[in-house]
Amino acid sequence: MSRNLAKRFFDLLISIPATTFLLPVIAIIAVVIRLTSKGPAIFKQQRVGKNAEPFTFYKFRTMRVDVNAFGPSPKSAQDPRLTKIGRFLREYSLDELPQLFNVLKGDMSIVGPRPLYVSQVSEWNKRQKRRLLVKPGLTGLAQISGRAGLTQEEKLELDVKYVESASFLTDIKIILTTFRKVFGRKGIYENKYSETEYTRGEDK
Repeated sequence: MSRNLAKRFFDLLISIPATTFLLPVIAIIAVVIRLTSKGPAIFKQQRVGKNAEPFTFYKFRTMRVDVNAFGPSPKSAQDPRLTKIGRFLREYSLDELPQLFNVLKGDMSIVGPRPLYVSQVSEWNKRQKRRLLVKPGLTGLAQISGRAGLTQEEKLELDVKYVESASFLTDIKIILTTFRKVFGRKGIYENKYSETEYTRGEDK
């Protein structure tokens, strides 16, 4: 079995039971979002996937609908763009749950570089574009190595490092470490933030 087929099998082996088990939780969160703030429960956006192919990326909406959808990520739980339920969802990474459907569709993998904006591809150098050789993931090497505490260049370098050294054991290690990071609520927001950026953006 080729690595691509093996990775797809691994993705389905995890995402099918996970989605089935978490479906009631996903439904409840969606209802709560709709009841507590204006706008849709699901935030949809075009992101870049494997081989630079764009796809529709899903996550729970954590911010108001009247903010810039391409602005910077929240740097603090006090960011006024965040909804009340949005703060809670981000704190426990529950806003990422709808991406299980991206994995089921084959747009994403469980482990891989996080999907970034299509417009950002033109800003990357040749080495950084190697991250496009694999599917983006729910979690990745950058997410267990600092998350929001890393610079964009550091994240891209870790993405390339994952592409160059990816293996089944690496994926297992990343998944297990991700659970520890999520439950420890580490690296959710950047260490430094500017209030002047509050009015500029939506989810990333």
